[in-house]
Amino acid sequence: MVFGMVAGGGHARTIGAGYIMQVWQPFTGFIPPRTDADWTHLFQLYQQTSQYKAMHPPMQIAQFKALFWPMFLDRVWGRIMALVLLVPLAVFIAKGRISARLAWWLLALFAFGGLQAAYGWLMVTTGLRPGVLNPPPEWLAPHFVSGMVIFGLLIWTGLSVKRPVPERIEGGGYLKHWLNLSIFLIIFTMGLGALVAATDAITVYNSFPLMGGRWVPADYFALHPGWLNLLENKAAVQFDHRVFATITALTVLITAILGLRETLPPGPRDAFLVMTGLVSLQYLLGMVTIISGSVDLGYVHELNAVLLLAAAIVARHGLRGAGPRPMLDTEFAAAE
Repeated sequence: MVFGMVAGGGHARTIGAGYIMQVWQPFTGFIPPRTDADWTHLFQLYQQTSQYKAMHPPMQIAQFKALFWPMFLDRVWGRIMALVLLVPLAVFIAKGRISARLAWWLLALFAFGGLQAAYGWLMVTTGLRPGVLNPPPEWLAPHFVSGMVIFGLLIWTGLSVKRPVPERIEGGGYLKHWLNLSIFLIIFTMGLGALVAATDAITVYNSFPLMGGRWVPADYFALHPGWLNLLENKAAVQFDHRVFATITALTVLITAILGLRETLPPGPRDAFLVMTGLVSLQYLLGMVTIISGSVDLGYVHELNAVLLLAAAIVARHGLRGAGPRPMLDTEFAAAE
């Protein structure tokens, strides 16, 4: 369901619907507009945004409705997700079916999700600021990254409930460090990808691997003060994402190859196989997206990154019980 939320939010952003709903009703927001008066009220709220005021010609209400529904469904999906977690959790707690530790952990995840939703709403209100035409990168990237953290924690929790006792694996313990690094780099690079989406950085330097005939774009430091380039300079944002995407892809690929060389149970081994395929596809999608400048391909690129993150987490969870490979008798004798 979190993957569906990412897909819905990404689609809404891709079509420019991020500011379309200037109202937040946590408990009654699942009720859609039913009358012309409802639609007029919602449209008038949107007309207060800088995004609407910058449109030439102005948006008509029919266009507003077309953009409204994807954003509305995304929010409804979030509410359904909350109920899917909270209602069974309440039943399990009441019947004593789960431990207090797990109950508190799931409640903490629920609260984390609530904060994520509230943060998303605050991001939407930035549309009322003068001159702000799209969700700012400094808002969008943390919102996306925190969503990925929740996604990862839910996967880990679900796998731990299914298999609470780690399977003992002799050898491959070092892979846990490689996977920890891979997971961190995947999430960090996804955050940089969110900056690319927020700044529309895909519209510049549609060539690969060089950018304007150079490895580092000439206008990397075009903005002042310098730190603004990391968030708002399209050339710098795209370059940073390229660099870390390459580092991440190589790290994940090395990790997967090392994992496939070990004698592992089917679960983590299959996860390493999936990682190999997904990271190769991810880098290829990134290159094609840059060259084509296609926002739609960028959307597919984003979703594939979520799948790659999931595969890495599954692999890491499967190696919880992995330790150092025991020494063979010949190795032990040589060591003596």
